[in-house]
Amino acid sequence: MMAGDDSASDELTHTTDSGEAQMVDVGGKPDTARRAVARGEIRLRPSTVEAIRGDEVGKGNVLATARVGAIQAVKHTWETVPMCHQIPITNVETAFELAADRVELTVTVETTGKTGCEMEAIQGVTTGLGVVWDMVKAAEKDDVGGYPETGIEDVRVVEKTKRALE
Repeated sequence: MMAGDDSASDELTHTTDSGEAQMVDVGGKPDTARRAVARGEIRLRPSTVEAIRGDEVGKGNVLATARVGAIQAVKHTWETVPMCHQIPITNVETAFELAADRVELTVTVETTGKTGCEMEAIQGVTTGLGVVWDMVKAAEKDDVGGYPETGIEDVRVVEKTKRALE
C-alpha cells in the first residue's frame, strides 16, 4: 500500500451494487494536502533524442511544448476521465531526462482537497509523452510510415501522499 492510501480494500467504488457506473461521493471527507508523482518514457531513435537535445526539431522546442501539453492535461483530467472529480490544482512540476534512446517525463501534481491527484499526474505524463511523439514523428517514421522504434512505456504512479492540513 502506498503512503496515503485510504484502505487496502479491493472494493470497487465507481460502480453501484447493480454494476452501474457512478462518481464516488467525497463530500464527507476532510480536505487534505495531496501529492502524486507519475513517470513514463518514450523510446526514440538516438538521432531523434540528439535533435531534441540540440533543439533541432523542425516543429519547435519539443520539451517546452510537451511541458505545456502535460500541464494542460493535468488541468483538464476531470474532462477526459469520466469518474474523475474536478479538483483545485495547486502545483504542477514537470521534469524531463534525456537518455541515449529515450525521453523520460516525471509529472508531480499537488492539490488540497477531498480526493487524490494521481490521475492528473498520469494524464500529464501520457499527454506530455504524446506531444513529444507528435513533435518528432517525421523523424521516427520508417519507409512505410510505421514507428517500429518508437513507444510510450512504463507509465506509472511512483509516489502518492496525503497529509492533514496544518
